[in-house]
Amino acid sequence: MHLRKLKPNFKKIAGKTVFLRTDFNVPMDNSKIKEDFKIRQSLETIDFLIKNKCKVILASHLGQPQSGFEAKYSLAPMAKLLSSLLAQKVFFLDFKKFPKFKDIKKKISQSEGLFLLDNLRFYDGEERNCKKLGKSLAGLADVYVNDAFAVSHRANSSVSAIRENLPSYAGLLLEKELNSLDKILNPKKPFVIVMGGSKISTKIPIIKKLYNKADYILLGGALANNFYLAQGYDIGRSLFDHDGLKETKNFLNSKKIILPSDVIVQSLDDFGNEKIVSKKIDEIDDNDTILDIGPESILDFSKYINKAQTIVWNGPMGKFEDSNFRQGTIIIARLIASRSSGRAFGVAGGGETVESLNLSKMKKYMDWVSTGGGAMLAYLAGEEMPGIE
Repeated sequence: MHLRKLKPNFKKIAGKTVFLRTDFNVPMDNSKIKEDFKIRQSLETIDFLIKNKCKVILASHLGQPQSGFEAKYSLAPMAKLLSSLLAQKVFFLDFKKFPKFKDIKKKISQSEGLFLLDNLRFYDGEERNCKKLGKSLAGLADVYVNDAFAVSHRANSSVSAIRENLPSYAGLLLEKELNSLDKILNPKKPFVIVMGGSKISTKIPIIKKLYNKADYILLGGALANNFYLAQGYDIGRSLFDHDGLKETKNFLNSKKIILPSDVIVQSLDDFGNEKIVSKKIDEIDDNDTILDIGPESILDFSKYINKAQTIVWNGPMGKFEDSNFRQGTIIIARLIASRSSGRAFGVAGGGETVESLNLSKMKKYMDWVSTGGGAMLAYLAGEEMPGIE
């Protein structure tokens, strides 16, 4: 894919007002930022624009506000954090104070420096790719830069319609994302895919796309439960993706698909008491809930990971947010990270995957950690990417 890149075109953007689409859609808790990975990843592009004397308008969405302004989805905390990270004031264009684009444009024209637009989803039409909204957003700047890979698989006004009205460029983060993922599309062998999470219907396209290139596909989490169910095993009260059952059956005889042979379950005894035990797949009964992969499965998966030359990972191996059921995910994270940075090219992506790497304390050893889970899967699956077409 040909990209119009920032660095080779710096003379065309120097001194201009730039609308920089970022992705600050990060985990929040009572208006406090819980994890700032995506925000920090955007700093290189922001710094580049500052050094080229650009006036920068940062823009992002956060969460899913239902009808216009909702205080809990305000980007005010991001403005405060960015001011600290960049050691300069970031003027926050609060939606309550600046609900109209003419007021926003006036404020920007009267000031210098960095600006952060409030949540883009407060504006009607953003998720419908409204052309009128795209034109209004474009009217704030001279140049558009997309650095929000995580939303580039969506046709939103701020990533698609806006580009009909401005010269557009790929940000430095977006460029790195695509360069890294292209290495997955042209992998060194053996190529191992590790997938977890819950919805197999969202993972099937990438399995289909990369199936012929992959040597092995290791499955955990509720994805594996679908395969157990399709094979006729009892999965008790475990989570599975009903919509993905039909697709699962197409891979039942595949020697590339590697499933956990044992699992950690939460089990109920005859008196209703809960206990946590390790079981073989054929030992699961109606009172069990599969919540992690077991020790034999970890050892089995490690044999494939330790021979890999290319690894892509998306999704936890179980209910990792519960400390009782995170060991499988953390150990797999450490195995993948320790294999990366030299011996293999390792890429991971997705919010839960990043959280898992944080828990493993080995994120820095990955060759690339993508800021987009859904976007990463969409790109690797060859789906349309409206934000970078």
